[in-house]
Amino acid sequence: MDGDHSDDMIENRPFDEVTVGESASLSRTVTQGDIDLFAVASGEVNLAHYAPTDGGPAAFPRVIADGMLGAGLISSLVAAKLPGPGAAFLAHDLSFLKSVSIGDRITATVTVREKRAETTELVLDCRCVNQAGDLVISGSARVRAPTRKIRLPRLELPEIRLSRHERFRALLTEAAGQPPLATAIAHPCDADALGAAVEAARAGLITPILVGPRGRILKAAEAADLDISTFRLVDAPHSEAAAVEAVALVGRGEAALLMKGSLHTDELLHAVLAEGSGLRTGRGLSHVYLMDVPAYPRPVLLTDAAVNIAPDLDRKRDIVQNAIDLALVMGIAMPRVAILSAVETVNPKLRSTLDAAALCKMADRGQITGALVDGPLAFDNAISPAAAATKNIVSEVAGRADILVVPDLESGNMLAKQLTFMAGADAAGVVLGARVPIILTSRADAERTRMASCAVAVRIARQRLTDAQAAAGV
Repeated sequence: MDGDHSDDMIENRPFDEVTVGESASLSRTVTQGDIDLFAVASGEVNLAHYAPTDGGPAAFPRVIADGMLGAGLISSLVAAKLPGPGAAFLAHDLSFLKSVSIGDRITATVTVREKRAETTELVLDCRCVNQAGDLVISGSARVRAPTRKIRLPRLELPEIRLSRHERFRALLTEAAGQPPLATAIAHPCDADALGAAVEAARAGLITPILVGPRGRILKAAEAADLDISTFRLVDAPHSEAAAVEAVALVGRGEAALLMKGSLHTDELLHAVLAEGSGLRTGRGLSHVYLMDVPAYPRPVLLTDAAVNIAPDLDRKRDIVQNAIDLALVMGIAMPRVAILSAVETVNPKLRSTLDAAALCKMADRGQITGALVDGPLAFDNAISPAAAATKNIVSEVAGRADILVVPDLESGNMLAKQLTFMAGADAAGVVLGARVPIILTSRADAERTRMASCAVAVRIARQRLTDAQAAAGV
């Protein structure tokens, strides 16, 4: 084709320049991302679940061929190459001859069959073949060609990130495949708390024990149209009493998990830490988010964003160890722990850098076990190999962190919410350091997040039971 076609420019073929027999081609490999985008664009997200993974025939690949390849690749050829900018797609008649699957390399070709001078229309023969040369789409299209020359800068495609949240989906599937665990829910007196209990029970994760004022619980369930008739209900006059009784149920072995209802977190944790609760250990309590961030190649744990406001060095050691223990339960064999600060060097004026250096030395001396620990690290250097390389940071942790330890609750809370609301992350939250995991849910949590929090707690509880049985020789 004539003209200057540099990589950063696209140029059309006006009607008078086009010749019969002229052709253009475009190739693309079908990916799971294509299917996801098609499902979102069509509004039928369930279609994405029917994409084949074994290369065999299925109904959905025909939809993809029609939507993405038939109207996608061919339309792209018309819009960008032949005749190019200024063209109008008028009609097409396409036949879909062979199924298309993920991984297929499809090449679309349009060839000018006829020119109609009176309307400046072109009739194009259209073909799509796969990597084996098999014809998958055949037919024709009618387009109106531009009448004047157009030359435009080539625009970069926008970066689009779709999250399928496969990590959380797999976690839920695993947890729901085993018997549910009895869970004491403290003061579930509103629609959100009761809804979380009903959802988790319906998913087969827990068997709820509702602890709180009977009248208020029943009234909230009725107002929210929630069926709690099969749940055990333990009457307690107010939130403080509900917290104490829920903790007592766990202490007596009647419940394996503890879950926050519509009371303040402090009330529940105060009951956990009370003398004689039976839930205290030698470890301080801390909150850990297990986050599924679409832009990050692995799950990441963030701590502490909910319990410890301004932890001292001793409490930070517990925070780090609690997160490591969760990472191990989640199957991360040797987690990489990044102790975060604003800078990567120790600065006496920044307490977080001093604490980071001390925590690294604690790990060297066996006071923190089961992980690789490094810090201080700025956030970008903790999660980006490129950023770490730019700063010449040589570390087994930098750029590949599995656990992010923040300096205080404020920074952790802000980081967690930024990842959730701006990066599309899912975050399952659990409190560790007690004899059983404690499930914390928020009114702002999506159903998927509440379910994932329950699933994480269930996994921890089951792993602890397995370890106890192994230690006892059972």
